[in-house]
Amino acid sequence: MTDQNWNLLLRDQLAWHWTHQLRPRLAGLTDDEYFWEPAPDCWSVRPRGTGTAPVQAGSGAMTIDFAMPEPDPPPFTTIAWRLGHVIVGVLAMRNASHFGRASTDYQSFEYAATATAALAQLDTEYATWLAGVESLGASGLARPCGEAEGPYAERSLAELVLHIHRELIHHLGEVCLLRDLHQHLRPHTRQETS
Repeated sequence: MTDQNWNLLLRDQLAWHWTHQLRPRLAGLTDDEYFWEPAPDCWSVRPRGTGTAPVQAGSGAMTIDFAMPEPDPPPFTTIAWRLGHVIVGVLAMRNASHFGRASTDYQSFEYAATATAALAQLDTEYATWLAGVESLGASGLARPCGEAEGPYAERSLAELVLHIHRELIHHLGEVCLLRDLHQHLRPHTRQETS
């Protein structure tokens, strides 16, 4: 049996899905889709001072709704909120902890005011993540995550990579479903903005 290049296999798992499914489905995302609230009292990304959630986080003109602990049941979230979560909580914070990105968190991040800007943020963080994973090599994948991952500090970076890939595929799949719902429930809006 030949040796496997586990680093390449892990990167390819996400890169294939990103290139062939996720990113093409996000192309052309409109602001109407980005901010669409398909249910009452959605959590979203909003202009500062306009949210109704217990906490609005963010350092710029836009904030993201959240609360700790999360309400039960959790509120429905918009595409804007889901992208904000992926960009900050899934990618940017991990990129900062493991791959040299400037430190960030939900409170200090500048959330995008448009769908185009959010996709640019997503693309940047994705590229940083993928390059960071590549830089680990086989020995880096076996290394413990360290204190940045709290109770998972002793787990390997390979486990973190697998977790982040699941999170990206899961949450961005939700975004794609919301786009599908938007198209079927509000078809006139999509045609007018395309």
